[in-house]
This record gives sequence, structure tokens and C-alpha cells, in this order.
Amino acid sequence: MLDIHFIRENADIVKAGAEKKHINVDIDQLLAVDDKRKALRFELDTKKAEQNRRSSEMRRAQGAEREKLLEAMRHLKSGMAEIDAALKTVMEEWQKLMLTVPNIPDISVPDGDSDADNLEVKRWGEPTTFAFAPKDHVEIMTALGIADFERGAKVAGFRGYFLKGDGVLLANAVWQLALKHFSLKGLEPMSVPSLVRREAFLGTGYLPQGEEDLYKTQDGEYLAGTAEVASMAYYMNEIIDLSADSVRFLSFSPCFRREAGAHGKDVRGLIRVHEFFKWEQVTLCKAEHDESVRLHEQLNRNTEEFIELLEIPYRTVVNCGGDLGLGQVKKYDIELWVPGEGTYREISSASYFHDFQTRRLNIRYRDGEGNLKFPHSLNSTAIPTPRILVSIIENYQQPDGTVTVPKALVPYVGKDRIEGVR
Repeated sequence: MLDIHFIRENADIVKAGAEKKHINVDIDQLLAVDDKRKALRFELDTKKAEQNRRSSEMRRAQGAEREKLLEAMRHLKSGMAEIDAALKTVMEEWQKLMLTVPNIPDISVPDGDSDADNLEVKRWGEPTTFAFAPKDHVEIMTALGIADFERGAKVAGFRGYFLKGDGVLLANAVWQLALKHFSLKGLEPMSVPSLVRREAFLGTGYLPQGEEDLYKTQDGEYLAGTAEVASMAYYMNEIIDLSADSVRFLSFSPCFRREAGAHGKDVRGLIRVHEFFKWEQVTLCKAEHDESVRLHEQLNRNTEEFIELLEIPYRTVVNCGGDLGLGQVKKYDIELWVPGEGTYREISSASYFHDFQTRRLNIRYRDGEGNLKFPHSLNSTAIPTPRILVSIIENYQQPDGTVTVPKALVPYVGKDRIEGVR
């Protein structure tokens, strides 16, 4: 959430930012409602001051003068009740409009309408080539008996899957290597809930705009699609200590996404599933732009290094304005080479938000002079499973149908080749 004073003083910049993100928001309407809010608040405060003055006079009044003051007080309270009711109505409208205002993208964010317009900024490794006709991960994993998509759909519905045998070992190996790698980067491991209250989703910016992609329970809670939601809400309504260093979490959770709007897209295999697991990097730092930029690069690099450990070709892109979310100032995507499709597919996103999320979550810290400020927040995918298995299986497939285990994962898998049930 942006500060209303900032919006008022920089309305043209906010409008331009929304236009760059292709987000429809009526800033003029917001400012008009804010004028009503301020006028009603001033009127209510004025009447409260008058009420306090008359209360003081009543303590000294006697007889007819006291009755006259009592009648005036009754009339004053009636008027205050009307103003208070009007203010509550206006505040509801004001709050709804405030939640729709997007954060302003960084000047370095390229223009564009969708992920097709994202700009490649780095490429590592060469796309894997084969001396035989390569297969996709669905065919390989099915043949090896390490995944069952048919029974997955039978049991869990569309996009359901089972991992079996070495498929489970491989996924678990990724988790263990990720825990080691990212912990060494100074992040504190944390297992977080995926069943989360609405306030956390509002605070992180996933509501109200993204509600269609969330699973909701009978009790009004939601299943999160990322550990970012619970991790950011960990300090909700608290004052934290940032005097020594930033807060850095490596959070793990099951994740759930309805994939609304993705019908007919990536219907095969493990690319786009409803239920998965993910390690997430989440950081809170002092409200300094340069520090946010530095940490953003660092978080993204952490994941690049992890992919390099797995020796999988990848590229990094900076997301265009039309591919940014409501709160993101800037975002990188890391995309892995997928031989079965002959293209790069997204595996990780790294974003920074300035104080957009912390303002909504009411997370604050004291600066060196003791002033309360909203810290900046950042997050980045560390690694998701089972999606990472797509690139591992397809890039490491062998002519005989087996799969070589990446060297970095061998100690955790306990073997250097996946041969399946043969």
C-alpha cells in the first residue's frame, strides 16, 4: 500500500506506474473520496472538541442553564452520530480504493504487456543436446515408475500426480541441498503454515485482486500458494529490530494454487500443478532503496548459484511492467532449459516491494534516531518441487531411458543413476 500523502503529491507518477503495469485504477476517484474522508474527519473532530468544551461547562452550570446545555449536548451527539456513520461508509470505500493502487515500478523495468516482453539479462550454459531423440519428463518418469499421473488425476483430479520411489528420493534430495545451500547464505530456516488468515493475504497484496487463484476453507481462511504470505505476516502489527542486520528467512511450506485462467495451458506433467512444495527466501531490511536493490540482486543470485550446482542451463529475465504484480517494484525470473519443449521455463521469481507490504501489514522498526518506519520487503523463490524435477529429468536423460543424478544431489539420493522399476 502506498501512503495517501505520497499518492496525493505524486498522482501523475502513480498513474503512470499503474499504466506501465497495465492495472486499471481510478486515482482521481480515490483523491475525491479522500477529500470527503478528511472533511468528515475534520467535522467530527471539531464537534468532539465542542463536546469536550460543553462537558466542562456543564460541570459548573446549575438549573436552567444546565438544562439548556444538556439539550445542546443531545443535539450535538445526534449530529456526531450522523457524521460518524457517514465517515465509516466513506472509510470503507477509501480502504477498498487504497488496496487497488499498485506500487510504482522501478525506472529500469522495461515496457511490455506480458511475459513475452520480458528482457533477457543473463544466460548460463548451453541448451542440452542429445545424440538421440529426447523424451519429455512425463514419458521418462512414467516408464521408470517414479511418477504416476494417471492415478494422480484419478485420486486428486485435474493436475494431480503421485511421486514414487526414486522420484521421492530426488525431490527430497533437492530439499536437502537447498536447505544447506541457502542456509549458508545467512537465511534462517523456518517451516511455515500454508493455511493462513485473510489479513496476511491482504497484507502481502494477494487479495483482493488474486482471490480467484486461492483455495478457501469453510472458516474463511485460505491456502497459500507461497510461503511468502505466512513469512511476511510473522511480524504483522509488530515493531522489529533492524539495528544490526536485515531479517532473512528461508521458509518451507506446501503450496496450493487453483491456476485459475490456466485451463488448457501446461496440462501435462509437473509444470503447472495445484499442489507443490517450495523453499522461499523472504527478507525485511531498512527503508533504503539502495539496500533493497542490493539485496534483490543477492537473493536472485542465491538461486542462480543453486541452479548452477545442478548444472542446468538457465537464463535470467527482468520482468516487463505488464508482468509485474500489484506490489512489485522490480522482478527477475530465472528460467530453466526444458529439452522436451525446446524452451526455457520459469522456476524462480525474485521481487522487491519497498514498504508496500509492510505498510499493509503494519510492520515497523525504529531508525537510528528512534523514528518509526516501515521496512522494505523482498522475496525470491529458492526452489520449488516438483517443477524442478522437469528440468533435472529431461536434461539428464540417457539413451537407455535412465536418468543420471546431478553430482550435487548424489550424496542425498544415495546413487548416481535413476533406473526405476525395471
